[in-house]
Parts: sequence; C-alpha cells; structure tokens
Amino acid sequence: MYIVYVLRSLKDKKHYTGYTSNIEQRLDEHNAGKTKSTRNRRPFELLYKEVYKNEEEAKKREKFLKSGKGREELKKILSGAVPHPPAAGKSGKGEKTRCISCMY
Repeated sequence: MYIVYVLRSLKDKKHYTGYTSNIEQRLDEHNAGKTKSTRNRRPFELLYKEVYKNEEEAKKREKFLKSGKGREELKKILSGAVPHPPAAGKSGKGEKTRCISCMY
C-alpha cells in the first residue's frame, strides 16, 4: 500500500504533498530535517492522507494534487466543501481514483 499525504508546517502553515509506503517513518523524516525541501519549515503535522493499492496510482495522485487543479481540489476537500473521493470520482485526468481510505 502507498499513501499520498499532505503535511502542514506548524512554522509557516504551508502544505507539503508527497507519497510513501510508510507514513509514520516519512513524517519522522520530515520532522527530523532529513528532507531537504522541508528542512526549514519544521515541525509538521499530518493533515490528510489517501491510501492506494500501488505506487503508480499514488504517484499519479500526488502529481495531480501538486497541479493547479489538484491544489484547488485539495483546498475544497480540506475545507469540507467536497467529500472525498471527489464527486466526479476522478483524479483530474479522466481515470478513476483507487483510494482505499481517507483521513481528514
């Protein structure tokens, strides 16, 4: 299983989106400063996650959530305006998402 996750920096309140097969370990790595791109924005809290059956699906979803439309969708999901999976049930490129479970 692979997890697409969104972290929120407690320092600057900005979000970071990624994917991993071990969310606890990855969050620890972010908070320990082992990730160059987030090192100066620690600490982080897990804000949202989606679980996928394989790495390919998770990678596609991460890429979409980092796009303009994906950021808009994520903003709606996090605000509660759109339940997840989104009403269209798509990741933004026409394919259906394979989210097993979600956490807000």
